[in-house]
Amino acid sequence: MGLIGSLLLLPMAPARATGWVLRQVTAEAERQFYDPAVIQSELAALERRLQSGEISEAEFDRLEDELLDRLDEIRRRQTEETTPT
Repeated sequence: MGLIGSLLLLPMAPARATGWVLRQVTAEAERQFYDPAVIQSELAALERRLQSGEISEAEFDRLEDELLDRLDEIRRRQTEETTPT
């Protein structure tokens, strides 16, 4: 892209920069959401909350199921990535 092309696209620079930032934030959020270590830490914290009486057994079961579903999703994604097509 030459100088003229760069000048013509200059007004769109803020929109492109915003798009880049949004893609980076989304990627980091997904990385953290699907990080097994983070989920294991959340499971341990959830167990502590149950033991301290902060949450009920029903609430614990519901939240634990959500975290275990995320772990299953991670395993499914990893299997799909390593399985040749």
